[in-house]
Amino acid sequence: MSARLAGLDVADPPERWGALGFAVDSADRVTLGGVTIQLGVSGTGITRWTLAGVDATDQIDGLPTAVAGLPQQDPSALPHDNGAVALDHFVIVTGEFERTSAALAAHEMPLRLVRETDADRHRQGFRRLGPAIMEIVEVRDLEGAARFWGLVVVVEDLEALHRRLDPHLHEIRPAVQEGRRIATLDGSAGLTPRVAFMDAE
Repeated sequence: MSARLAGLDVADPPERWGALGFAVDSADRVTLGGVTIQLGVSGTGITRWTLAGVDATDQIDGLPTAVAGLPQQDPSALPHDNGAVALDHFVIVTGEFERTSAALAAHEMPLRLVRETDADRHRQGFRRLGPAIMEIVEVRDLEGAARFWGLVVVVEDLEALHRRLDPHLHEIRPAVQEGRRIATLDGSAGLTPRVAFMDAE
C-alpha cells in the first residue's frame, strides 16, 4: 500500500474555519476530499500529520506523525458553503533539504520530482500522498527540524469565494500550475497556518 495523507491536526478554533465557510462537524473536524483536518488542538499552525501505508513512527525529520489504517471515504461528509472540494497540496519547509528528503524516503515517501525555483535557486520537492500532494520547500536560513507551513484548498468557484471573503482574500493570480489560479488568505482571517485557495484543474 502506498503512503497516503489521512489527516492534519490544526491548532485553530473551529469557529474560525466555520466563519470562512468550511463545514465543521460535531467533533471539530473538516473533511476535504478524503483528508480529515482536526481543529482545536493545542499549539500553532499545523501540528501533526496522520499517514496511512507507512511503518509506525511518531516523527519524521521532526514532523510529529501519527500512523493510521487506510482512511475510508465518508459518504456523509458535510458540503462546504465556501465551495471547498479537496485539499490540493500542503507545504513543509526545511533548512536541510537533503536530510528531509532522506527521512521521507526512509518512510516510503521518496520525492518524485525535485526542481529549483527560478528566483532564488532554492529547491522544491513533490510527491502525491493519495488525495493530496506533499510539497517540500527549502528555506536555507531555517534552523532545526522540518516544519509544517501551510495548505492549499481546491474550490468550485474562486471568484465567488473572493467576493465572500473580501477583504480577507488577496487578489486572484495565476498559479504555478498551468491554467489554474490561486488566491492567498490574509492573516486577518485568523487562521494560524498559511492557507490559499485554488480553482480546480
